[in-house]
Amino acid sequence: MNVRPDPKVTTPPSKAEVVYDGAGAAEIDNAGLSAEASDGLEPSISANGGGGCHGGAAEMRNAAEAAGNGELMERLKADYPQGPHDQPQSMCPAFGSLRVGLRMRRTATVLSGSACCVYGLTFTSHFYGAKRTVGYVPFDSETLVTGKLYEDIRDAVHKLADPELYDAVVVTNLCVPTASGIPLRALPKEINGVRIIGIDVPGFGVPTHAEAKDVLAGAMLAYARQEAASGPVQAPAAGRADLPTVTLLGEVFPADPVSIGRMLEPLGLAAGPVVPTREWRELYAALDCAAVAAIHPFYTASVREFEAAGRPVVGSAPVGVEGTSSWLRAIGEACGVDRSKVDAALNGILPAIRGALASAPVKARITLSGYEGSELIVGRLLTEAGADLRYVGTACPKTRWNAEDAAWLQARGVHVEFRASLESDLAAVDGFEPDLAVGTTPVVQHAKQKAIPALYFTNLISARPLMGPAGAGSLAAIINSAVAGKARFDRMSAFFDGVGKGRSSGVWHDRDRLPTGEAQPEASAVDAKASVKMEDF
Repeated sequence: MNVRPDPKVTTPPSKAEVVYDGAGAAEIDNAGLSAEASDGLEPSISANGGGGCHGGAAEMRNAAEAAGNGELMERLKADYPQGPHDQPQSMCPAFGSLRVGLRMRRTATVLSGSACCVYGLTFTSHFYGAKRTVGYVPFDSETLVTGKLYEDIRDAVHKLADPELYDAVVVTNLCVPTASGIPLRALPKEINGVRIIGIDVPGFGVPTHAEAKDVLAGAMLAYARQEAASGPVQAPAAGRADLPTVTLLGEVFPADPVSIGRMLEPLGLAAGPVVPTREWRELYAALDCAAVAAIHPFYTASVREFEAAGRPVVGSAPVGVEGTSSWLRAIGEACGVDRSKVDAALNGILPAIRGALASAPVKARITLSGYEGSELIVGRLLTEAGADLRYVGTACPKTRWNAEDAAWLQARGVHVEFRASLESDLAAVDGFEPDLAVGTTPVVQHAKQKAIPALYFTNLISARPLMGPAGAGSLAAIINSAVAGKARFDRMSAFFDGVGKGRSSGVWHDRDRLPTGEAQPEASAVDAKASVKMEDF
């Protein structure tokens, strides 16, 4: 145990401060430099003089365009149109593409971005169960401005490209390298037989982590499609399917492909791979399908590759009675299946779904919001289960593959908000006073503060089977159990009433400065944005 010396004092240090190592005794260069004099030493991490990570979306976007990434920014703008908020309101979007890469076998992942961003992304990915190393190519102002960062990335890729270990190496530019024009497209397409995939996932161009999954999935499909067009490719590990397949676009609960496969079997079809895939060669099988089911409707880049391969794409999903009926008919039409076969399949499956819904009804007023992209199909399922659904907010955009779901919900009086802001989701909770709020973490927190039962959409709702008879009865138990907890919330709210407000909001040492006893009326915690007002619901 040591006493930290003051480098400016020659006399023995005071024993008032106790430290546990000698780090404080280290000599500091420019120790006498004033804060004002050091201002000029702060490096700019943007190659064109921008404010780096904190420069703001518009400034970063302008920097990216000036650095030669104008075409990239236009493509991102077209694929992922932004809403009332121009920045992600959930988490860094690159988490989505990072997670896709980390879940693929024989795939190395490298990030290029600010250290704080890389730390947060790797922490979050490992928190969610990733057991793989994330590569990182650090940079400073000099390497960013001179282009040395690109050379460092290229060297790292060459070192990683071991065909014994990897099928592909994925390199992702985060905000600052994208704004500075680091050209990942100039990387070799292949090294020692290992594919090199370079993508840009800036927070000022990709609105949600869900859509970032499409950025990587689309890039991989484009690469795989070119390979397949050039000659024979490797077959899937399980071999080719005996029946024509329907590729499932978007992450689903593991039981759902099985349920979908049973529904497709009477049509002479089989469930194909789920995109994003878990292995590179599954991409070939995904492209080699009869049709694509866009279960998640925001995979714009991926759909572009499927359509380029001549594959029809069908929106929505087989949820509930009406959803299953319309989806199977659309799949049958896309695959050229005889109408009588489709009718026979529906006669076999719909009574089971109808029975499952009847045996597990949901009787509650609900608001629903999330950022996964499956919010509308969950809303359809809840409505068919009997829920009084008032609001569905999704952070994802309106596309032609969720238009039918939106129209179905709106016809039943449900307000559907695309690119919903957090403010809109909270305003829905305040305005509708639901029996249950299903949403993101801040929505759940807001509802519970109002003594309203709430469930986190991602972990408790979307991570359940939704398709077919299994999906029809999967939500009732957790929904009804949460609604039944209302009395407990009321007791807790009454017990803690007033705690944390006014006089009880802290420890007050000065009696003369105590807050007034009369509580002032609280202003509304959240106002809906101009794009959505409660009067419009």
